[in-house]
Amino acid sequence: MTRTEKLLAMREQVKLGGGQDKIDKQHQSGKLTARERIQYLLDADSFQEVSAYVTHRATLFGMDKNSLLSDGVITGWGKINGRIAYVYAQDFTVLGGSLGEAHGMKIAHIMQMAHQNGAPVIGMNDSGGARIQEGVDSLAAYGEIFYQNTLASGVIPQLSVIMGPCAGGAVYSPAITDFIFMVENSANMFITGPQVVKAVTFEDVDAESLGGAQVHASKSGVADFIAPTDQEVLDQVKRLFAFLPENNLSPAPYKPTDDPAQRKTDKIISIIPENPSMPYDVHAVIEEVTDNGEFMEVAGRYAPNVVVGFAHLNGHTVGIVANQPYYQAGVLDINGSDKGARFIRFCDAFHIPLITFVDTPGFLPGVDQEHGGIIRHGAKMIYAYAEATVPKLSIILRKAYGGAYIVMSSKHLRGDINFALPNAEIAVMGPEGAVNIVFRKEIQAASDGETTRQAYIDEYRNEFSNPYVAASRGYIDDVILPEECRQKLILALESLQQKKAATPARKHGNIPL
Repeated sequence: MTRTEKLLAMREQVKLGGGQDKIDKQHQSGKLTARERIQYLLDADSFQEVSAYVTHRATLFGMDKNSLLSDGVITGWGKINGRIAYVYAQDFTVLGGSLGEAHGMKIAHIMQMAHQNGAPVIGMNDSGGARIQEGVDSLAAYGEIFYQNTLASGVIPQLSVIMGPCAGGAVYSPAITDFIFMVENSANMFITGPQVVKAVTFEDVDAESLGGAQVHASKSGVADFIAPTDQEVLDQVKRLFAFLPENNLSPAPYKPTDDPAQRKTDKIISIIPENPSMPYDVHAVIEEVTDNGEFMEVAGRYAPNVVVGFAHLNGHTVGIVANQPYYQAGVLDINGSDKGARFIRFCDAFHIPLITFVDTPGFLPGVDQEHGGIIRHGAKMIYAYAEATVPKLSIILRKAYGGAYIVMSSKHLRGDINFALPNAEIAVMGPEGAVNIVFRKEIQAASDGETTRQAYIDEYRNEFSNPYVAASRGYIDDVILPEECRQKLILALESLQQKKAATPARKHGNIPL
């Protein structure tokens, strides 16, 4: 065999991974192989593989007779719609995708390349976990990956796609990255699996109930996006990728639009009820404002009282944060605060302007919230907004009461442009609660207490629950009509494109985690 023939044979061996029988088994379980996933994600013929001939160095437990090229992970780079991305995909057909020293170092190396070259990194996880036969070397490799994740955080976008098992130490690399995608019914994530849980806590649970996609999308908040198949999840990755910049020094890609900047948002007046107690879906407001009504929501199943996601305004990527009156009246709570704060900090790290739609009666009261640390968690939102130096615009759609008014990108946390609709209510608390405190004695003394109480409520709403007191202090820059929302936001955004804000000289702040 000539050297050329040997090379070509090795290339074929690399493509086969763990062998055709294991490839067939992967397909039978409804999953793509690692190489097929890369091919589906990247533009045709753009993938350039590196470290394809790497093998492990382990010799114990029969590992000296069980060595395959690539060592269970495919790494390299390619393009998504013409833009560079670095990728790795664990190959479950090779030793169950288990992570040993060489496997882990390949991942750490491609992450380092992505970091040094200022391009996003996308990891596709499908692994049986740490390779037990390699002992502490496999743990060391995990540590190297975590370190590279941390160095790259806020420098390049990091996306994790869970497409099979991801257990033990393996879960922490995705947890450090910016966004997590999961495939329903085939992906799971947990620190300890069902068998260990049963042995320690005597709880009987299966992998799907313990750490499946639905669980992490709705209960734990670990997963930002889920879909039924490998292909649909990778389509979501491509859609999100289109909103994101290559790195923290590059602008997000511009998307030309035929949606006029001066288009009136006439539907908003009918979306938001006049009765402040009536709910509505804030998604309808967001979609009325954004280019062609497009909005990619992040973590939509988790803490639905706070809505976050990406959209375009006049072709420019923006991050949107909104209270959701349709769920718990749009209150801020522990989970919603965490969700909002993390999204705000991502946008700030990558120079994505923030648009905030405000309609909240305040923070959620209750023993569970107080004991769960709503003070600490709510402070994360305050910290995130105050720390952010990207353009910050807001529209108060209806209610903005108490501390929640301050939190939601207010002028006091250095919001750049703060708008309010004419029916906005800005006050320390709602009229009903305020009247019960301020006029308690007068109401008790009145012969018709309820009529008197309602009269005070109406008076309070007219005098205080409106945007004009705040506007008179300069806390609201303009009171706008509902049909003006899109054009006002776009004009404000244009004025802030070159915004520069000085920050204190320090190593880093200490966000209340």
